[in-house]
Amino acid sequence: MNVLLIGGGGREHALAWKLAQSAGLDRLYAAPGNPGIAAHATLVNLAVTDHAAVTAFCRDHAIGLVVVGPEVPLVAGLVDDLAAAGIPAFGPTKAAARLEGSKGFTKDLCARAGIPTAAYGRFGTLGEARAYLETVGAPVVVKADGLAAGKGVVVAETMAEAIAALEACFDGSFGAAGAEVVIEEKLTGPEVSFFALTDGRTVVPFATAQDHKRAYDNDEGPNTGGMGAYSPAPILTPDLSVQVMREIVEPTVAAMAEAGTPFSGVLYAGLMLTPTGPQLIEYNVRFGDPECQVMMARLESDLLEVLLAVATGRLAALPPLAFRREAALTVVMAARGYPGPVEAGTPIAGLAAADAMLPGGAVFQAGTRLADDGTLVAAGGRVLNVTALGDTLRAAHDAAYAAVAAIDWPGGFCRHDIGARALND
Repeated sequence: MNVLLIGGGGREHALAWKLAQSAGLDRLYAAPGNPGIAAHATLVNLAVTDHAAVTAFCRDHAIGLVVVGPEVPLVAGLVDDLAAAGIPAFGPTKAAARLEGSKGFTKDLCARAGIPTAAYGRFGTLGEARAYLETVGAPVVVKADGLAAGKGVVVAETMAEAIAALEACFDGSFGAAGAEVVIEEKLTGPEVSFFALTDGRTVVPFATAQDHKRAYDNDEGPNTGGMGAYSPAPILTPDLSVQVMREIVEPTVAAMAEAGTPFSGVLYAGLMLTPTGPQLIEYNVRFGDPECQVMMARLESDLLEVLLAVATGRLAALPPLAFRREAALTVVMAARGYPGPVEAGTPIAGLAAADAMLPGGAVFQAGTRLADDGTLVAAGGRVLNVTALGDTLRAAHDAAYAAVAAIDWPGGFCRHDIGARALND
C-alpha cells in the first residue's frame, strides 16, 4: 500500500520511522517532511492547505491511506475532503476535531456527558470574562478557545495575571484563537497523558506518557511545546487507566457519536490526577509531540495495520495492540533562546554516532533542513528528539543522555532531568 504522511516535525519523523517498518507498505510519501523523514519517505512539495492538490496527488499516486500528523489540517477539514474523494485518512473530521480546535466545545461536551473536568465559564467579550473572574477569583487558568500553537494557556496565580491574560486574548495576541476564552478552575495534582484509538464505535487504550513542559531543569522557565517525555507513565496505574477509559474517554466517544459527529483517530487526553480522581484538562486529536516519539519506540504492532483499521472502521477486528516491555525516554534538543526567538541555521553534527547508540530508538528530527552545501542545520525551536529504549526508565534515561553527548551542536540546549519525576518516586 502507498501511504501519504502529512507533516514535517519530530512526531511525523517517528511515524515515518515506524510506518517504514510495516510489512504492508509499498511507498511512503511525506508532505512536507524533513531531512530525517527523507530517510524513510519520498518528500513531496505539496501545499497541505490546498485540499484539492492533496486529493489529486493521492489519486495520481494510488494512495491507500493518508496519515495526518498535525492538528491544523484536521481542524481545517482535510479528512472530510479526502473522505469525499473516497480516500481513507487517519484522523478526525473537521466537526470531530473541535475537541482540540475549541476548548469551549470540549468543556460543554464534558458538562453534558458528566465527564470530570475543571469548573469553567466561556466568554466572547472581555467585559463578560472580567465579570466572571470577579466572582471566582484567582488562581484560575485562562485559555484562548482556539488553536494557538500551544501559547494560548495561562495559569494565573493572581487577579492581575488573569486580567492580563484575558486582555491578551481579546486584543488579538492569539488571532482568531482568542476571539473566545475559557476560564477554568485551577486543578492540583500531577499531569499525565493518556492515548486511546477509536474508529467512532470501538475504543481501545493505546499508551501512557508524561512530558516536561518547562524550558529548563527543575521545571523552571517558560512553558514550551515539550522538552522531553517518557512512556509508560508509572503514575497512571492499570486501575487508573481503566477509570480514565470508563469515566472520560468512552463517554466522550459516545457523546460525539450521539451528536452525529463520530470521532475517528487518536484521542490524546491531558489529565490531572487530582485528590478526587482523574480529571480532563484538554483533548488533542493527534499524537502528542514528543509523546509520539516514545510511544512509537515501544510499539510492537504493525503501525500501518493499526492506523488503517482505525481509518476504515475495522478497529474491533484488529488483534490486541502489542508494546515492548521496555521504557522509552526522549530528550528534546532545542535551539538556544527557545521558546523565544532563536537563531536559525546553526550546524548540527554527530547524528550518525548518536543513532548508533540507540538500539530500538533513534534521533528524530523535528526542526532541521539541509543547507546549500548539504550540512544539516537547525530550522526551528525544537530541533531534535533523542529517543532511547531501556530495560528500566533509568536505563533509557542514561542511554538517551549518552547519545545527546555524542551530538555536536553548540547552538542547542536541552534539559538534563527528563524522567526525574518517575525516577525520584
